[in-house]
Parts: sequence; C-alpha cells; structure tokens
Amino acid sequence: MKGKKLSNQTANGVLRLTWPIFIELILQMLVGNADQIMVGWYNSDLVGAIGNANQITNLLIIIFSVICTAATILIAQHIGAKSTEQLGQTYTVSLLVNTLFGLGVMVILLTCCEPIYSAMQVPDAIFDSTCNYTRILSVGMALQAVYLTFTAFFRSHKMMKQTMVISVLVNCLNILGNAILINGFFGLPALGVEGAAISSVVSRILGVVAIAWLFRKQFGPVLSWQHLRPFPSIQLHMLLKIGIPSGGESVSYNLSQIMIQSLCNQLALFVVTTRVYANMFAMLSYTFASAIAQATQVLVAQLMGAGDTGAVNRRVMSTLKSAVTISGLVSTALFLGAKPVYSMFTQNTQVLELCSYIMLIEIPLELGRSVNIVMCRTLQACGDIRFPITICIISAWITAVGGGFIFGIVFHWGLPGIWLAMACDECLRAILFLFRWKSGKWKTKHMLSWENQ
Repeated sequence: MKGKKLSNQTANGVLRLTWPIFIELILQMLVGNADQIMVGWYNSDLVGAIGNANQITNLLIIIFSVICTAATILIAQHIGAKSTEQLGQTYTVSLLVNTLFGLGVMVILLTCCEPIYSAMQVPDAIFDSTCNYTRILSVGMALQAVYLTFTAFFRSHKMMKQTMVISVLVNCLNILGNAILINGFFGLPALGVEGAAISSVVSRILGVVAIAWLFRKQFGPVLSWQHLRPFPSIQLHMLLKIGIPSGGESVSYNLSQIMIQSLCNQLALFVVTTRVYANMFAMLSYTFASAIAQATQVLVAQLMGAGDTGAVNRRVMSTLKSAVTISGLVSTALFLGAKPVYSMFTQNTQVLELCSYIMLIEIPLELGRSVNIVMCRTLQACGDIRFPITICIISAWITAVGGGFIFGIVFHWGLPGIWLAMACDECLRAILFLFRWKSGKWKTKHMLSWENQ
C-alpha cells in the first residue's frame, strides 16, 4: 500500500514539484548571466573575463554538491521508508561539512588565481579582470555552500516553492546591485567587473540569512551541536559514499569544460565571447530537463525507499519524454532566432556570424544532454552510483576534449569543431545511459542497507 500511494503521488505531483525548481534554476542562472549580460553592456570585451572565472567557480562549487546531492537522496529515501530518526544528524553533519568545504574553496580562489588562469591561457586583455572578479566572489563561497545545503534539505521534503521565493529575492537584489555598481549610479564609481562580483556576494549573504530563517521556522531546532556528540560517523560515511561518486561525475565534466575553454582561449577573443554567450543560451535549453530531473530524483529516491521499482521505471520514462521534447523545442527555437537573440547583447559582426553555426550544432547536443541529466540523477537516486562517473570520465575526456582538440585545433574548424565534439560526447553518453537503464541493474541497489554495513 505504501508503494502504491507513493506511485500515485509521482504521477500527479512531478510537474507540481518541477515548476518551482525550474523557476529557481532560471533565477540562479541570472546571478552569473546577469553579471555577463550587464558587464557586456558596459564593455563587451570583459564578458570573457566572467566566462573564464565561471568555469573555475562552477567547478569548485561542485564540491558542495557532493554533500547536497547525497543529503537530498538520503533524506528522501528515509522519508520514503518512514525512517526519520536520524534526520537531525544528517542535517547537522551536512551543513558542517559543506561549510568547511566552502572555506576551503575560498582559500583556493584567493591564493591560486594567477596560476590557474595562466594554465587556462586566459588572454592578457582580460587576465587581471578575471582574477579580480574571482577573488571577490571567493568571499561568498562559504555562504554559497550553506545556501545550497539548505536548498537540498527543502527539496528532499518536496518543499520547492520555499527556495524558489528566496531565489527571486536573491536575483532581484543582484540585478539591482549590478545596475548600481557596474555603471556607477548615484554618484558611485563605475566598478565594471568588480562591481558585478560585489553585488553577487552581497545578494548571497542576504539569501543565506533568509533561507536559514525559513528553515528554522519550518523544521524547528533540528540543527544542534548535540547531534555531533558523539560524532555521527555513520551518517558522514553515508553522505560521502553517495556524494563523492555523484560529485565526481560533475567534477570530471566541468574539468573537461575547463580544458575546452582552454582550447577556445587559443583562438581569437571574439571566439571566447561567442562561447560565453552560447553557453548562456544553452542553459535555456537544458534548464527544464535539469528541473524535472531534480524533481524526479526526489520522487525516485522515495519510491526506492518504499521498494516500488515499477513506479520508478514509469516515472523515469515519462520524465525522459518531457525533458527531450522541451530541450529539442527550445534549442531549435534558439537556432532559428540566433542572430536576433545574440544582437540583443552584442553588435560584434564576427560573433553574430559564428553564432548560427554553433546554435545549429546545439540542437543534437541538447537532445543528448537532456537524456544525460535525467539518467544521471535517477541512477544516483536508485543507488547506481559508479556507472555514471565511469561513463562521464571516459566519454567527456576522449570524445569532447580529444575530439574538440582534433576538430577545433588540428583541423582548424574552430569553435564549430569544438561544439561538434561536445555534441558527439553528449549523444554517446545518452545511448550508454539508456542501455544501462534498460538492463535493470539499478533495481538491485538498496542504499539504506549500506547503513548496516
């Protein structure tokens, strides 16, 4: 009866859970993309500075997802299994560990900017701006870790609307701060890239205060130092056992993206600018897939906790159809309107000429990526942890990075060649993930049994 009840909830509730996540993801993207767009209006050459900085900050933020992903899955499976005795320990340990990770990331960004961006071959024209932007953002890394952890807690309880409201607040404050600090309104000096970074940090501070207050109001005093005495090593072991492989897949993918950025940095500056804008528009294509995959991950974890694998399969197949359809439609629309859309942000004729080729290749890339986003999250929720990272490492580095070097640099196809290699990577991994799901091996995974090992 428990499994049947949860099955009905998944059939009726996935879109109800998806739309707040979708809006939140759109708003979260605006933090980085608002910086790029508004700095681009101030000086289009500086867009590449934020694009390069985001490659590094996005990679390091994945460290936080190690705990966030694990906490979401573990809490949701406990809820599905009606076993909630250890949730207070999970909350407290997750928040503590991610705060420490955030402080570590801050130190790395403060001390290693120059060698990192030198290795990435960031152009001299934007090198100093890239470092300045990164150093200022580093101050808010611990806050970002705390914010994402609280978001994971809410999502594991299917409370997506609450975090969406706070994202609206954070992004509105960030855009307002950008408008004032980048251009120097109200008598303030025009700070450009540095102003965008300061605005992002201030908005994140206010976001952490708001989400911490809301968590206390919704769940009460469940966070306590008492949960750490004696230290709950079993809970930490569970979080790391789930999170490290799951985070490893994202780390490998983003490292490959940094290598691809390095390939682009060897080309003309307008190519770097084009890639930044192309990545920004690509997010519109896969944001819905990411949102419905995150909602499905919570539901799948609860269904796996209840032991209803039949409902899991039905839910995942339905999610795949929706994700592929929406991603395909959006990427096709972006291709058809490529030049008018790009013209809203730049008048560089070289960028506008190149964008049409990129957005055409973007269509098959996004079809493959939508499958990968859904399958990675659902396999993780089922406890099939190792397969996704294995496939990601092999394909991303051989197909995307290796192919990008051959097509883009050796064959002199430039950015279209690099984009073609990325599309091949996404489509290859999509095929392999679908074969894995059809094999049914995920049905044998029982994550909660690890606690007794």
